[in-house]
Amino acid sequence: MSLWLSHPLFIPSLVVGITILLWATSLLPEFITALLFFSVAMVAKIAPPDVIFGGFASSAFWLVFSGFVLGVAIRKTGLADRAARALSSRLTDSWPLMVASVVLLSYALAFVMPSNMGRIALLMPIVAAMAKRAGINDGTRAWYGLALAVGFGTFQLSATILPANVPNLVMSGAAEGSYGIHLNYLPYLLLHTPVLGWLKGGLLIVLICWLFPGKPHAPRELTPPEPMSRAEIRLAWMLAVVLVMWVSESWHGVGPAWTGLAAAVITLLPRVGFISGEEFSTGVNIRTCIYVAGILGLAITVTQTGIGNAVGEALLTVMPLDPQRPFTSFLALNGITTALNFIMTANGVPALYTTLAQSFSDATGFPLLSVIMIQVMGYSTPLLPYQASPIVVAMALGKVPARAGMLLCIVLALATWLVLLPLDYAWFNLLGKL
Repeated sequence: MSLWLSHPLFIPSLVVGITILLWATSLLPEFITALLFFSVAMVAKIAPPDVIFGGFASSAFWLVFSGFVLGVAIRKTGLADRAARALSSRLTDSWPLMVASVVLLSYALAFVMPSNMGRIALLMPIVAAMAKRAGINDGTRAWYGLALAVGFGTFQLSATILPANVPNLVMSGAAEGSYGIHLNYLPYLLLHTPVLGWLKGGLLIVLICWLFPGKPHAPRELTPPEPMSRAEIRLAWMLAVVLVMWVSESWHGVGPAWTGLAAAVITLLPRVGFISGEEFSTGVNIRTCIYVAGILGLAITVTQTGIGNAVGEALLTVMPLDPQRPFTSFLALNGITTALNFIMTANGVPALYTTLAQSFSDATGFPLLSVIMIQVMGYSTPLLPYQASPIVVAMALGKVPARAGMLLCIVLALATWLVLLPLDYAWFNLLGKL
């Protein structure tokens, strides 16, 4: 026991474990748990400050922040309601149609817009306005279902599109840096889209309709819409420029976070912008920003302290990886990714898993590239919301209680493992990847 207590990873592991437990059980508000992690980690000196507070330097944090600011502006100017008016007249005839339209819109936008946080920031106020026009009020189970449709559709389905998801980019960079493997857009799309895109999207729609029932009604348009105001026109042009900058990132090299931050600053400027300081203080959820910084900081700390490597090596020794039992090995690799998701969250999993992929390949007999690709189902299927920061942000924007988000996470994960995982194995085999 004394030897275990004196191990250099004991205190870091204890701090990380308690933080994860508090987030998983919601015993404390999420942002307080994040602040508790920052303070205890600094007092215990488990890592340098630039590691513990690394989440604040992450582009994901600034995408969350700018997304809140732009969302406030979209709602205030009336642009959200105008877009919702155009959508709700066609997509609110039935609850399955409404849920499906939100999920499909979230997925389709991922093909042209690389940032999960940016897509959520644009979609959430539009979906909220559409729900209101269809008679679905805030705080109802139906509204929770629509908000979760944005979060889950944006994060989970975008994992099938290589540049549309932060974990994908981490995996791609790790594969190239560790093994010289360059992932290509179309082969990646073909490998993952049928099961993790189309079938999982259909499964998500069915589960939301079942767990969060609603009865929308088509709005009666008694008066034609008023012409766009000057503020709406200016904001629409600015959002169009932001979207073009996001789509053309590979050409100009400016990350989506910094484009979004520049747009947020313009939105806040006196006389030039769209929202006041008071509207900023009431509309921007700083609590969620701190929570996201905590999640990202935890993932960086786990990697830098060596906790992740220790867990990965331990899992390698206990998991049933056997070339003679390929399906069992396939299940085990998904299990490893799911286990790592608890301590590193989705953004951090690919960085560790990919570096261990050669060992997994040797133990299973699977090709190295296939071993790298198998992790996508694991990190794109969180068992708890904190494992995927875009889902956290969508829940915060929609004021969805933790219990509702956890319910959909758990049920969708179980359905994915029971139904989609065997189909994914069959698809890998059909393509000759195993």
